[in-house]
Formats: sequence, structure tokens, C-alpha cells
Amino acid sequence: MAHCWQRDPNPNESQEEHYQHEDFHSVNQPLSPSQVSLGFDPVVDELSNEIPLYQSKIKEHTFFVPIAPNWDSERHSLDETYQISLNEITWKIPELSWQQGRETPIIGFKPSPTDCSIQLIEVPQGSNMNLASFCDKVKKIREMYFAADISSNSGKIWSVITAFPYQLFSNTKFNINIFTDNSTQLLHLMPYANYLVRDLIEEILHVCTNDQLFPKDHLLSICGSEEFLQNDYCLGSHKMFQKDKTVVQLHLQKNREAPGKLSRKHEDDHSQFYLNQLLEYMHIWKLSRLCLSTVIKKYDFHLQYLLKTQQNVDNIVEEVRNICSVLGCVEIKQITDAVNKLNLIIQRQAEDLHQNSETSTKGLIEKVTAELSASIYHLIDIYCNSFYTDFQPVNAPGSISCVNPGLDSYFSFTVYAAHNIPETWVHSYKTFSFSCCLTYAGKKLCQVRNYRNIPFKKLFFFLVNWNETIHFPLEIKSLPRESMLTIKLFGTVCGTNNTDLLAWTCLPLFPKEKSILGCRLFSMTLQSEPPIEIIAPGVWDISQLSPVTLQIDFPATGWEYMKPDPEENRSNLGEPSKQCLKHIARLSQKQSPLLLSEEKRRYLWFYRFCCNNENCSLPLVLGSAPGWDERTVSEMHAILRAWKFSHPLEALGLLTSSFPDQEIRKAAVQQLDNLLNDELLEYLPQLVQAVKFEWNLESPLVQLLLHRSLQSIQVAHRLYWLLKDAQNEAYFKSWYQKLLAALQFCAGKALSDEFSKERKLIKILGDIGEKVKSASDSQRQEVLKKEIDRLEEFFQQINTGTCHLPLNPALCVKGIDRDACSYFTSNALPLKITFINANPMGKNIGIIFKTGDDLRQDMLVLQIIQVMDNIWLQEGLDMQMVIYRCLSTGKGQGLVQMVPDAVTLAKIHRHSGLIGPLKENTIKKWFSQHNLLRADYEKALRNFFYSCAGWCVVTFILGVCDRHNDNIMLTKSGHMFHIDFGKFLGHAQTFGGIKRDRAPFIFTSEMEYFITEGGKNPQHFQDFVELCCRAYNTVRRHSRLLLNLLEMMLHAGLPELNGIQDLKYVYNNLRPQDTDLEATSHFTKKIKESLECFPVKLNNLIHTLAQMSAVSPAKSTSQTFPRESSMLSTARSIQRATILGFSKKHSHLYLIQVIRSNNQTSLTEKSFDQFSKFHNQLQKQFASLTLPEFPHWWHLPFTNSDHKRFRDLNRYMQQILNGLDEVANSDRVISFFLADPVQQTVEESSFVNPGEKFADEKPKAQLVISYEDTKLTILVKHMKNIHLPDGSTPSAHVEFYLLPYPSEVRRRKTKSVPKSTNPTYNEIVVYNEVTELQGHVLMLIVKSKTTFVGAINIQLGSVLLNEEKWYPLGNSII
Repeated sequence: MAHCWQRDPNPNESQEEHYQHEDFHSVNQPLSPSQVSLGFDPVVDELSNEIPLYQSKIKEHTFFVPIAPNWDSERHSLDETYQISLNEITWKIPELSWQQGRETPIIGFKPSPTDCSIQLIEVPQGSNMNLASFCDKVKKIREMYFAADISSNSGKIWSVITAFPYQLFSNTKFNINIFTDNSTQLLHLMPYANYLVRDLIEEILHVCTNDQLFPKDHLLSICGSEEFLQNDYCLGSHKMFQKDKTVVQLHLQKNREAPGKLSRKHEDDHSQFYLNQLLEYMHIWKLSRLCLSTVIKKYDFHLQYLLKTQQNVDNIVEEVRNICSVLGCVEIKQITDAVNKLNLIIQRQAEDLHQNSETSTKGLIEKVTAELSASIYHLIDIYCNSFYTDFQPVNAPGSISCVNPGLDSYFSFTVYAAHNIPETWVHSYKTFSFSCCLTYAGKKLCQVRNYRNIPFKKLFFFLVNWNETIHFPLEIKSLPRESMLTIKLFGTVCGTNNTDLLAWTCLPLFPKEKSILGCRLFSMTLQSEPPIEIIAPGVWDISQLSPVTLQIDFPATGWEYMKPDPEENRSNLGEPSKQCLKHIARLSQKQSPLLLSEEKRRYLWFYRFCCNNENCSLPLVLGSAPGWDERTVSEMHAILRAWKFSHPLEALGLLTSSFPDQEIRKAAVQQLDNLLNDELLEYLPQLVQAVKFEWNLESPLVQLLLHRSLQSIQVAHRLYWLLKDAQNEAYFKSWYQKLLAALQFCAGKALSDEFSKERKLIKILGDIGEKVKSASDSQRQEVLKKEIDRLEEFFQQINTGTCHLPLNPALCVKGIDRDACSYFTSNALPLKITFINANPMGKNIGIIFKTGDDLRQDMLVLQIIQVMDNIWLQEGLDMQMVIYRCLSTGKGQGLVQMVPDAVTLAKIHRHSGLIGPLKENTIKKWFSQHNLLRADYEKALRNFFYSCAGWCVVTFILGVCDRHNDNIMLTKSGHMFHIDFGKFLGHAQTFGGIKRDRAPFIFTSEMEYFITEGGKNPQHFQDFVELCCRAYNTVRRHSRLLLNLLEMMLHAGLPELNGIQDLKYVYNNLRPQDTDLEATSHFTKKIKESLECFPVKLNNLIHTLAQMSAVSPAKSTSQTFPRESSMLSTARSIQRATILGFSKKHSHLYLIQVIRSNNQTSLTEKSFDQFSKFHNQLQKQFASLTLPEFPHWWHLPFTNSDHKRFRDLNRYMQQILNGLDEVANSDRVISFFLADPVQQTVEESSFVNPGEKFADEKPKAQLVISYEDTKLTILVKHMKNIHLPDGSTPSAHVEFYLLPYPSEVRRRKTKSVPKSTNPTYNEIVVYNEVTELQGHVLMLIVKSKTTFVGAINIQLGSVLLNEEKWYPLGNSII
């Protein structure tokens, strides 16, 4: 990389010393463990009640101590034996003059003519340059948004919008009820989806007032919440209208000029941003100015006494020790040397070696104490430059001067010492060593290990003094700008000689694009070593004081990064070949650089200038770069500048840990800045994670987040809780704390106060949850009732009496419905809390509060599902997805939205009896009982049809595991949805080494039974497969986005998303390299696998049996399972059942008249397959009884088979119903004939005699034929209305022959589908080396084993390619 040189204006000379170990100033006494830690706790306690105030002017405070500013004296190693004669202490102290711009109050002690002063000035934003710069940047961002600007500070929560889904709402109307303040009359309107909100307001005003008022003076809010529609957008652009198909309740309100209650006020415009005022709780200021002044005053007192009397030097040494203790227990070499000199003078005075002892000793003491004071000043200066303090010395080093001696030198520095070694280490480890490692983008550049083990040393404190210079074999100019240096401290265990990692720290080589100069202190953390992939500036806060401090001496001459000249040298490869472009397109299907092999990366980088947004993605191209040298980076920047992004979200892939380059990340943020606030809101979890890999907190990404939080309360609110939760991660905690403080400052007092109330609410809920869990089973309900009082007190104590819910800022609550609060009996014992809505037009709000569960993974799964649903909606597919809100509010706790009127499938199964999970009609029966009107039933069927397909697709792609009937829920309106996502990405639970999740996803025969209405509409299954495959292919087209979102969460600390293998799992399920035809075939196989997977039902049965004895005390209406009233309670006996003929709607169904014992008549429709299955079930249930013989298909003659089957089936039904009472009155028999009545009378029924034929019921086969590059591909999709010659159901397969035969019979064959007149295949047949289609004929033959079913010849020359088409089947081979 390009660098220029810079020099430290006050360099300290250093030289390598040989190692010797001897103890020094013997006046030191051993410290207790409590004293060793940091050393300034007593002083901090004295000042704990003092909080710095906002001040517009910097206050100066001056402490006067003797000082020697000349630092050019030769340095001596701490580990040298100190021997010096008095004659050697003969240096001069020049006169000093301190420039002061204004008078400063004297806080310390009075100056004397020979004294010089240590001047400390207060810096509320902190002495740390990076921190002060961040504070200044945040303040400037906030100043761009004035409180008076209503456009950015409305204080209102706006409803989330998306791009208008034209395909979904081409001609749709909404049902809307309007409430107004001026009228009690309800206004019902049905506007089109593309109607602007302001136009709707105008229409409402015209209808209500017959006067043309200004629509801009009014707003529409959603009844029951504080959410407002956005006047400049269409109704259909609002997310709520895309999901809510019921009647929407809106409230017309006058748009008062005053901003909302959460807006920033005028006072917020003038507030200052000082981090110490916002982060009092984290004690960011480990040392205050007043704290240091206290110990310096004591030092001065004893110093004056020593100068007068030349006695009590021990007191001086003790006060120096106290100063070092306050300054992190750090003792630099200059202090050690001065103390040793002072001890030597006193020792020689006692020995009375000189005749003029008194005069010479006094002068020497003055000189040595001046040196000691200067050393203290130097330590303070180093400390302030290294750590966070609210003060700094006045005479800070001057500006850095740049020189240019050359860039061929190698990178080196001196690791001096590790200070304040814990006493436990002293007893456990005999020697200590360290290692240094340079990394970039999660990869190791070079590592140097110091194998010279050194024992600890006891001076004022325990330390390890290496004083060893490290030389890296890397030229400085070759180092990337974003290089990281990691230093690890090791200890050799006493007795075993094993080596333990004790502490580590890491730091950027070029913070602020300049190298570090001179002596610096770095805090070391004792926590476990982070993965190399997350080594970044924020992984550990080196400026936050910790028990162990590392001292490093960097060269006085440094380097400043210079941006390289743009590299526009495009390769002279000429135009790429067609084959090359195809290969690039294939590589681009990998979507992420992490999924590319080294060989493929080299290939892609070789053809980098042939890549564009049509055949590749920018993250893939840049991620294929072979290195990060100056030339390569220059080329990457050239590609970056020339690239045209197809969509802003393409830039998400540039914010992963693979791209630390600041220019690349800046370009990514510039693209994301094109997103609307509501669009950005959807990807906030990933952007919060991306902050980890920013180079500093002033980065463009951080600025983007703060800008958007100032523009949108929705963004600010969600960002707040994401940052709060992120502080529980193992690393990057300090960065998130600072960013959270910046967010609160930008949000203003009103919103910050709201955040505070929400925090208190969560704290109370957490305490209640812990107490309920710790109580005994019998006492839990009583404990809960008692603890609910705390929630009521909370609402009584807060000023406004209301609080917004962290789960949804638009919901404001004012109290608790204590009678509706309870808990659930699952392992985590979650609370069910019902809040009273503060909006009088809203219903009570139920939430679930969980403790002991990590909800971050649930949040991610639900977010990805939401993204998929948005994709579907934009493509015109409403999959009826119910996606509930979920929020992690801390470590192992969080909130979950309750879905009204939802019950678990397990409850439905339990209500159906012991073997409920094994019954086919359980789901259908439940929906029939809760949707008595045919219109309601059909709506529920449609909702189930779509939602079941949607959840099949999303759970397959994400590999959601631990699926059983307790985490699948149904609503009475037909919506199915999944809950609890503790296991995903294929991490299935095992039992005895066997995976419990054996199916690709949950789609059982009882679900198919409901979809096909008990087998009466088998074509519904084909429609279901088509819907699943369409939804799957639609999502696959956005594979890059989904993989980027998951990749950005790889380092979030989620238990089951932490490696490339997890990313590969989703990639393999998305199959972006497949064509739509191949993906359709693949997903159809997965549907069939799931349908045929019996272990799923067995797993459901086990869960049902395990829960049979458990009764939940929760009284939630949304979890209550209504008591089923049996449809059959009034008529348990059937007198007769007779087949009247075939149904007109479905020619393969028999229309059966059923007469009950009370002479009531009903109709039902059944297929022959249903009769056969019914007989098999009776045989299993009544295995010990003799049942009538069933008329199987092989009993039929070759002619007049329909009449014979009618006669045989009527006889069979008569024998069943007139036979044994145990059989005739069994639930299975009665359910078969009465469960699915046809809503029509006999006179109105549309049935036909067996001899009638229908043109639309002819056998057909659906195919998709494609042809590309001599490759002929046929997708066999479905068939319908196929029968064997005798009319029975075939087990059909399809055979293909490509004619004319060039050399041999080119036969292809599909698998057979057992016992189906409407089979689904979705299998692909491929013929290679087909040079042309003209003159070729595709012969298709359908067979059931060896029996012919139907055939057709297709002239390929006239076929419409890539189109779905139904081909009629003939009854002979041509």
C-alpha cells in the first residue's frame, strides 16, 4: 500500500537490553488481590456521585509539580541491576515557560520559583482522539435535522410501505371502514389498491362534510394503534393492506401542526454529545480528572516535606506507587529509574560518604524529584493518549511532521512489558511469552512467536518485562491499510510446562490512516480468543482500561496512508468467447465468494474485466482478487467505479467480513442509501452486524444508520433494540455501546425516555419470569398473580401512564388485564401477558415473554421468511403467510407476538383421540366444524392451500428442524404457520443416533386429504405441487439476496449459523445453478418424500402421547381449543346408502345418497380409491371380525364394468350397514358416509348415468419441452383422467421414444406413480446431441406396468418451446 513517513515530535530513544532479573526498590510491599486489580477504586468511590455537566467552554485546571521536560536522558531497562554514583547525577534543568491562553484556576498546589506545572484541561468528549472525533461527527449529523423540520421530525410512526405490487393488485379493491371524530356514523368505502391515501382522505372529507377541505390537514391512522398511513403513497403500497384481506378499520384525524409526542424538541437542538454523560452505566471513564488530582495533591504534600527535610522518602515512593495505581497499575521505566535514584541518594546520605553531605544531597534530591515529577507527567500523557479520560495534559505533543526517507523498510516495534499481572497468574505460571500476528480480512499475513519465556517481576506491581523488538519480514508498503495486529500473552504452567493462552489484544496498524507513534498502552482482555475471521478494530476496545495492560513502543517515525492512483489498466484479452461468458455465468451462480474454490476464483479474476451486472455480481468479482497489494487494490477500485449496480441490495454482499477495504464499503453504503427508510428497516439486523467490520465508528455505514434513525421512528426503535441485544455478544460490546449512545442522543429526550420505559418494562417481565420458573408447580399461578402487581405499579409510576411495546412501537399500552395473564407449561415456562390498549378503539394486546430461550435465531428465520414473502407479493403471489413478530431483548429472553385464534396441531390431534395423529381426516374435520358456511369453508381451504405451500418452501430452504405437531399452528380461517425455530439449517435432533426429522419438510397425508377434500378433488394436489414449485422458483431467483443476508449473520454468535457449511446447506437447497424445470422436478420429489414419510406421523404421535397428561393453565383465547361438538350426535345410525350415478363435476366420483335412521337424507361423493382405502381401514380396525368381501377391480368383466361396479358397491354398502352393529355404528363408518356431505338435494343434484361421456374428461398429459444447444429436455408434469381399460386406477409410468431412431431405440422412462388417475411426475427426460427438431417425433406412451393406458405422437418441429401444454392421449400407438 502507499504510505508516506511521519515522525514523532518527541521521540524516546530506546535500545535493546540483555535480560537479567533482580528485584528493585525494596520499599514495595506485596499487595492483596483486592489491591492489585486497578488501584483507584477508593478514589472513584469518593467521586461516584459527581456527574460532569454539559459545558460550552473547556475548563482548565492546573496542578503544579516539579518537572523536567528534557526526555533525552538515556533509558535503562527495568531488568538491569541499578548501580550509579552520585557524580553521575549531574544534568541541568533548563528554565521552563508554559504558554497559557487564559487564566486558569489553581486546583493543585502553589507554585514556587523552581517549580513547573502539570496542567490538565477538561475534555468532556474524552482525551481519545477517535472517541472525540466520533462525538463531533454524531453532533454534526444531528444538527442536520432541526426539531422544527416537521418533514423529518413528525414524531409519528408511519406505516411501513413497499414498492407497489402491480401483479398482486392489478384490479383489487379494499374493504375499509372509516371512523371520524366529527361523526359517530361509520363510513364504508371500497377504493382500488392504487388509490393514493390523500385522495382517499379527500373523498372522505367530501362525503362527510360536503366541503372541499385540504387533505394535507388530515391523516388516516389504523384503529387500535398509533400507526399512520403515508399520504403520498398508494393504499396497496402499505404492508398492512398486502397482508390484511379483511375489513380494514381506519380513523380520520386532524393533522395538528404540533409534532407527535415522540418528536425531538427545541432543547434537543442545543444539547451536546459527550459520551461520558450518556454512558454512565458502563463507567467508560475509568479515571476522572478529580480522581487524579487527589493523589497528586498527596504526592505534592510529601514532596514539599522531603525537599525541606530530606526525610521520609518512603512516603514519596508510596505516593508515586498510588499515582501509578490510579493510572492502571502501570509503571514506566522513567519512574522506576527516578525512584531507584532517589532511594540511592537517601541510602548514600545515610552512609555519609561526602563531607558536604547536606548541601549536595539537597540539590540531588531536587534534581531527582524533578525527574520523578517529569516521569509522572509522561505517564499521564501516555495514559491519556491510550485510554479514555475526561482530561488531558495541556502541553500535548505538537502536530506530526511528514518526511519521506523511503518505503522499503520493514515493519517493527518493541513489546516492552505486560503490566499488572494478576496474582493468581504469579502462583500458577512460572514464565510468560507472547506472539504477534498480522491479519487482514480474516486471513493471516504473518506471525512472529516470541519463544523467550520470562518470569514475572515485582516492582510496584507484578509485571512481565520483555523489552523485545519484533521484526516482521514484510515491507511497510506491502501492508494493506486495514491490517490488524494481534498480540497474545501465554503462560507456562508450573510443573507441567504446558502453555496456556492468558490474554490477548488487537489493534489497527493505521488508525485514521496513520501509524501509531511512540509509547502506547493497550488493554488486554482475558476472554477467549476470537475467531480470526472477526479480527477487526471493534472486536476489543483497546482504549477501555482492563486489569492487564500491554506497553508497546512504536518507532518515532511512522507512516501515513496515501490513496493509490486509480488503476485503469484493462486487460488486453480481447472479446471473451461465448463459452467463457457461459462459464462466468455458471460461476456467478455460487452467489458468494465463500462458496468459490481457489481455482474458480483465479478463473473469475482472470476474466474480471469481462464481468458485469448481467453475468456476475460485484462481490464475487472483488472477492476473487488474489491479494490486497497496492496494484490489486487499485484494480479493484477501478472495477468498483465502473460497475453498474442492478439493484441497491446487490451491495449487501460488499459489507461482509470478506471486504474490510474502506473504499469498497463506502461504495456499498452509497448504494444502500438509495433504499427507502422502510426498505432499509427490513435489513437492519444485517447492517448492525456489518458495523463489526467497519474501520471506525465514523464510517459511512454508521452515519447511514444514524441519518435514517433521525428520519424514521420505526428505524430508530428497531435499531435501539438490535443494539441493546448485540451488547450481549461476546465481542464488539464497546462499539455497540457507543453506537447506542449516539442513537439515543440523535433520538432526542422524548424518544430516549420512551426507550427507558420499555427497558424497565422488560426488566420487570424478566424478574417475573425468573420467579415463576423458580416456583414449584403448585405455587406458580399464585406467584404470577402476586408479581403482576409490579406491572400495575409500573404503569402507575410512569409520567404519561402509557408505554410503547418493544415488539411494535405503534402499539401503546396503559395497563394489565391481570385475569388474562398466565403462563404456558412448556419447558421454558413462558409468560402470557395481556396489556390494555391505550387506544380506546383497539383491543387488548397479548404477548408471550420468554426467558431461557435464545430468540435471535427465531428472529433471523422469521426475517428471512418475511423477505421471501415480500418477494412473492411483488411477483403477485399471496401465499397467505402468517409471520408473527419476535424480538430478542437480552441474553436468553425476548417477546413473541401472539396470533389470535391459533391452536397447535397437537391440540387438534389430542382432541381426535389417542391415535389422532394417524387419522387422515383430522384437519379436514376440524375446519369443517369451525366453518359451517360453505363460503367460510372454501375460504379456509384456500388459505390453508396457499399457506401450507408457502411454509413447505421456506422450511425446506432454511432446513427448519424439530418439526412436530406442537410447533405447527392453525387458525380457524385456514392459515397454517410454524413456530419455534431453535433448530434450522438441517441441524436435526437425534435420538439414539437417528435423526428425528426424516422428511424434507412437513406435508402429511392428512394435509393432502384436506387439500383434495378427502380425495374428491385429486387435481387440487396437482395445483398444490404447481404452487409450491412456482413459489420455490420465484424465491430461487433471489438466491443472492438470501445468501447475502445469511452470510452477514455468520458472526452474530448464533449457535447454528457459524460457518461456510451452513451457507452451503442453504445454497444446496436453493439450487441456483438449476433451471426452473430442474428445480421443479427436484422440489416435486421432496413433496413426495414428505408425503410418504411415516416417521413424521410417528413423531407427532409420540408428542401427542407425551402431552396427553399435561394441561396448560394458560387461559389465552388465542390458544383455547373450542370443544368440538360432534356432527353425528343426533344420528348415529345409517339406514341405507345407494349409488345414484357419477357426479357431473367429477366423473370419477360416485354420487351416493345416504338415508339416516331418522329418514334424513344427504348426499356424498366418493371415489373407488376411497372405497378401497375405507375397506382396508376397516380390516385393520376390526381384524378379528369377518367383513363383507370388497369388489376389487379384478372382479370386473371386460364389458359393462360401470354397471357391474355400481351393483357390487351397493351390495357391499348394504352388507356393511346391515351387518354387525359394532361395525355399522363405528366412527369410521359413520364418518365415511356423513363427514363430507354435498350441499344439494337429490332433485338438484347433477349426476349422470354411467353411459354418458364428457369431452373435458379425456385423458391428458402435461409437458414442457425445451431445446438448447443440441439438448432436448422434456418435463413430464401431470396427467389427468387416466384409467385402465377396465376403468380401474392405474399405477402409471411414461415412456418416451425419439423418432426416427438414428441407431437404436432411444427410450426414456419415468418412475411410476401408484394408484392414481391424476398422477403428478415433474420428472425430466433429456436427449443429448439432438442437432435439430425438424423431422423428429416424440412418441409418448403411458403404461401401468405392461398394460397400455394411452399414447401420443408429438411433432417436435411445430412445438412451442418452454410452454406448459396439455396433450390429449389416444387409445392406441401410432
